[in-house]
Amino acid sequence: MRKHNLAFIDIETTGLNVIKHEIIEIGCVLTTPDFKVIEEFELKIKPEHVEYADPVSLKISHYNEIEWVDAKTLAEVMKIFSLKVKDCIMVGQNVAFDSGFLEYAFSKMNIQNSMHYHRLDTISIAWAKLHKEPDLEHFSLREMCLRFGIINEKAHTALSDARATFELYKKLMSL
Repeated sequence: MRKHNLAFIDIETTGLNVIKHEIIEIGCVLTTPDFKVIEEFELKIKPEHVEYADPVSLKISHYNEIEWVDAKTLAEVMKIFSLKVKDCIMVGQNVAFDSGFLEYAFSKMNIQNSMHYHRLDTISIAWAKLHKEPDLEHFSLREMCLRFGIINEKAHTALSDARATFELYKKLMSL
């Protein structure tokens, strides 16, 4: 695992149901194993069935049709994404959620997931390192950012959350 680049990934969706709802944004910070940033990117996806979206999820992820006018199709985005994250280890805050949606999107578009099969979860790492802290009740990205002084200027946008996850991971690895 040490020789693989890391892909700090966050997605925004139209809801919580991987089959009913859609990915509308992917943010990623690609780094070397020693945390040198290779590239940052954000990909917006035009939803095919916004009528099925959870209004709360759309509000949280700041979705509006105007900012998604130039968004790409899911197939276009998954092809681009697959090329950029080839052989990377995915790192995420609650990685099971994001990887579940991504796996479904890869499968739906018949595109191979090119990432390494290992995944790292910052919630699990935070729990392992901090669960005995008496003042810590939640391990959300918001709470972890507050605890470690990480500024997440545009929370619940994919790239900003991916950047915050990257910063959190570095803090956790230094404990």
